[in-house]
Amino acid sequence: MRDILDLSLEDLSSYVVENGYKPYKAKQIYSWLYKKRISDPEMMSDLSKELITRLKEDFYFENLKLVTKQVSKDGTTKFLFELVDGNFIESVLMVFDYGYSACISTQVGCNMGCRFCASGLLRKVRDLSVGEILGQVLYIQKYLDLTQERLANIVVMGTGEPFDNYDNLMAALKIINDPLGLEIGARHISISTCGIVPKILQFADESVQYNLAISLHASNDELRSKLMPINKAYPLKELFKALKEYSLKNKRRITLEYLLLDGVNDKETNADELKDLLRGQNAYINLIPYNNVDERDFRSVSERKALDFYDMLKKRGISVTLRQKKGDDIDAACGQLRAKKMKEER
Repeated sequence: MRDILDLSLEDLSSYVVENGYKPYKAKQIYSWLYKKRISDPEMMSDLSKELITRLKEDFYFENLKLVTKQVSKDGTTKFLFELVDGNFIESVLMVFDYGYSACISTQVGCNMGCRFCASGLLRKVRDLSVGEILGQVLYIQKYLDLTQERLANIVVMGTGEPFDNYDNLMAALKIINDPLGLEIGARHISISTCGIVPKILQFADESVQYNLAISLHASNDELRSKLMPINKAYPLKELFKALKEYSLKNKRRITLEYLLLDGVNDKETNADELKDLLRGQNAYINLIPYNNVDERDFRSVSERKALDFYDMLKKRGISVTLRQKKGDDIDAACGQLRAKKMKEER
């Protein structure tokens, strides 16, 4: 059996025609899945019993099983899901002034090895399928449907390196963005990568309006290579050259994500280096208070120090934002809840 969510509308059209049905049946199925968010074929009332039986024989319609859910006092909700093969992934629902945002994963585990990240505590097992990426968004939207709310934004910055699962991610986002699918606007979708330069250049040629975010987290090559092994393959000069090419082709501003690690990357010298790095770039820095991970040695800066570093950047003419800390009273860091679950099962 296959996951029905792995199929694009074109795939569904081919399937129904090959099985002797009219092409419009594909749009009806697609609408049930994404507009009405129905995952039980028996409830798809405009399909024949014969087609419903065929669908049940050929596909499964639920690819995620909720294992646990944590809700923060600030409204942040973290979901731990079990996949059909027994692996676990995480997704997060965050509440902002502008609406609800879902942070989704693209891999089971991660091989990037960033020293501050909980995701890297457990190495990559496999890529998520198109349907498993989509399934997270669908589950969270169904959760919001209970209170008649709607997802405003998707951020692809959960467990895994999105551009290490490029094809499946792009196929899933196409359905998320599709007016016949989940209809979330392209400019409300952000992809965060640690800096795989060839994929950034490929993404530059896609001519899509998704937002691009780079996990920067350091102001020089020496520090970034210590924090993020990917920098040894694609150092800052090469990365920023690719980012400039992306900006020129797409006329899009890039977000540079910068985790504030106490005593590590929050000094005046770091602010000076960031000013040099950003010269001529269509980019801004998003400062992110670090969610502490027990297994890692790094600690978050205080609110005062975060504001001080923000002021340092502003004084240097850098466009900068300071993200509100979310989910500090739950296992909010990427991969943290999954790591805890896996530890319990050993």
